[in-house]
Amino acid sequence: MPMLSDPSVKYRQFPPVHLPNRQWPSRTINKAPRWLSTDLRDGNQSLPDPMSIDEKRSYFTKLVEIGFKEIEVAFPSASQTDFDFTRFAVETAPADVSIQVLSPCREELIKRTVESLKGAKKATVHIYLATSDCFRNVVFGLTKEESKNLAVKCTKLVRQLTKDDPSQSGTIWDFEFSPETFSDTNLDYAIEVCEAVKAAWEPSVEQKIIFNLPATVEMATPNIYADQIEYFSTNVTEREKICISLHPHNDRGCSVAAAELAQMAGADRVEGCLFGNGERTGNVDLVTLALNLYTQGITPKLDFSDIGSVIDIVEKCNKIPVHARAPYGGSLVVCAFSGSHQDAIKKGFASHEKKLIEAQSTGKRVHWEMPYLPLDPADIGRTYEAIIRVNSQSGKGGSAWVILRNLELDLPRGLQVAFSKVVQERAEVKGQELTNEELCDLFINEYYIDYQGDEVFKDQQYKLVDYSISTPAKGLKQIDAEIEIGGKSVKIEGRGNGQLSAFNNALAKYLNIDLNVKHYHEHSLGEESNAKAATYIEISSSNKISRWGVGVHEDVSQASFLSLISILNGLHRSGEIN
Repeated sequence: MPMLSDPSVKYRQFPPVHLPNRQWPSRTINKAPRWLSTDLRDGNQSLPDPMSIDEKRSYFTKLVEIGFKEIEVAFPSASQTDFDFTRFAVETAPADVSIQVLSPCREELIKRTVESLKGAKKATVHIYLATSDCFRNVVFGLTKEESKNLAVKCTKLVRQLTKDDPSQSGTIWDFEFSPETFSDTNLDYAIEVCEAVKAAWEPSVEQKIIFNLPATVEMATPNIYADQIEYFSTNVTEREKICISLHPHNDRGCSVAAAELAQMAGADRVEGCLFGNGERTGNVDLVTLALNLYTQGITPKLDFSDIGSVIDIVEKCNKIPVHARAPYGGSLVVCAFSGSHQDAIKKGFASHEKKLIEAQSTGKRVHWEMPYLPLDPADIGRTYEAIIRVNSQSGKGGSAWVILRNLELDLPRGLQVAFSKVVQERAEVKGQELTNEELCDLFINEYYIDYQGDEVFKDQQYKLVDYSISTPAKGLKQIDAEIEIGGKSVKIEGRGNGQLSAFNNALAKYLNIDLNVKHYHEHSLGEESNAKAATYIEISSSNKISRWGVGVHEDVSQASFLSLISILNGLHRSGEIN
């Protein structure tokens, strides 16, 4: 069946919340919320192949390592496996980590749920009851009053089995109630039910009740969810005794925005999963929320400094890959293939490193300001080598970045342009991106760079063997050199006002070729006194051939000679000279 030309005959627009004096649009987030990971419960329930006990243990260990202090571990009444894992979590959790479990509003299931928490240091019993008209009428067949009475009855049962039971006094008990499908529930009715539940539980300022207000199905734009949260927050009584928790799902792809706006609207806590796993389109992505805070200079109280190990656990246990474009965690999110992006990033790093050097003497704080990179990849354990990757769409900046980072060669702009054409041709032939190693090998072979002094290139026609420099007259240099041409040793000599011009003169006389040096650049590789020098020379010949050469050597003069030899080999390979 095709899509409807007029979808309004089948679907209704979600009604807005009447909130004329809403405050959240003018607020900002300035602290981290309380976090609850529901990976092991909500996330696990959504998997085609649920986690094994060993996988859940590994996942639990990683969640604790990241810094989660509240972890929803299971639905203990659902299976013996879930019950047994809850016992593992209770017995192994650090004293400051609260173990949370979930139960529907059914007496026998609540009893089994509380039983699973026996002996816990800190525990949260979470019960839920759908409150929307759709679920009450279609799924459960309950009136509003019947639903409210059931919620109160189950709350009293949890209280009787936990904080009112003297045998349970060794546990710090928290209680969470979810008016499930809150996002589709009449707001005044949701508040009515929660007020009744609160009266039954009797929270305090020190030991708040948790009201979880889930977007069980994301049904509207994020601003409407924020309005719903602010309406609840400002109309419920004894707000100081309440922790408002969010549980946004991602049906419309807006869960991160909904969670952020809802925090601005007054929420205190966020429930979700690492990288957004969960039923249908998933729960809100806690990695994204946490690192969004981090990039605003706010400590998220979660540690993703080794995001690779987090991804490994998530992918292994969920058996679902983290999308390559997932914010922060995706394998491609810190990578740039586009030439303009690469050039901007390369310039951004040069500027940042300059500021860092200046700050060493001034003590001035250097903020991260980088084109296309809102987060320093190093902060989450990513290497800079992954930032720029080169394919046929890449420009000069990308290749130059890789060469600088891997070979320490800071290519002048003209050489960047020349080499980028070589890279593009190779990438088009290969039909995919070039690895850093391939790119460096391509550069070394293109310009015949002999780092060790014993490299043999298969098509190398010219090679510098030895030379000596003399000064026959003031302001004049003479070179007597031995070079190999096609494996045959020949002697050449030349004069000039400097060593490079003397060597150029010697080559020109012997080869009958006019090599005019257009551009010359040099720099050291490293800061030590014995660091090698790199030289870059561009020549133009009488027949208007332009060619770049590169030389690397401990002696800067010899490095410049090697640049000219590099040019000769390039001209020979292209058939311009014999």
